Amino acid sequence: MKCLIIAAGQGSRLRSIAESKPLVPVLGVPLIERVIGSAANAGADDFYVVVGYEGDRVRSALETISRNLGVSITPVQNDEWRRSNGISVLKAKKFMTEPFLLTMSDHLYDPDIARRLSALELAEGEIVLAVDEDLQNPLVDMEDVTRVQALDGRIEKIGKGIEDYNAFDTGVFYCAPGLFSAIEKSSKDFNDDSLSGGVRVLAGEGRARVMPVGGAFWLDVDEPKSFDQAETILSNAPEIISGLKSRRSGKI
Repeated sequence: MKCLIIAAGQGSRLRSIAESKPLVPVLGVPLIERVIGSAANAGADDFYVVVGYEGDRVRSALETISRNLGVSITPVQNDEWRRSNGISVLKAKKFMTEPFLLTMSDHLYDPDIARRLSALELAEGEIVLAVDEDLQNPLVDMEDVTRVQALDGRIEKIGKGIEDYNAFDTGVFYCAPGLFSAIEKSSKDFNDDSLSGGVRVLAGEGRARVMPVGGAFWLDVDEPKSFDQAETILSNAPEIISGLKSRRSGKI
């Protein structure tokens, strides 16, 4: 199974910890290595990582991670990394000709989320987003999280600023290739080239479903507070994102 990971942005909110957000060491292991490990544990074995800011450093790290985890990783260049994240998704269009996992490089998550997603059947052009229905989740950054309004298992609204919502976007998707044309349509018709813009197009067509995570762990590691939370949680319960055993001194 293929997995597409967005890792092109600057990650300015974590600059005090590391120059490159995907390479931020969480208990000594790069953040993106933990993300790849979770997806690999869920069955992904063919990875495509979109790089941009600090691209050479990230590419070099990905070579090491590929050896550590024993998986194939293909870097995909995005020279337009300053634009919205949907552009990063579009850069990988030619590689994704079948259903694929889509994750962010800074979202830690229980592999079972991706495992359950990838077991679902997708209709033509459909996507499924893993959502957290716990609106009191203390790990959620309410100033930055993408909110979702779902009805009968389908997305009605999605965005950071929406006021009516009943779930949070965990950043883990299972997608048919129709996602690409939806982002292109969002860019052309609405001048919105974000991933959420593409999801809104699919939602309007009834092709964007949700899968509640049911309390499974996930965390957007986007600023120093969430970084500290990640290290504390993984120190106390490393099994929460089991991933693959790395060849780096037996660390998980």
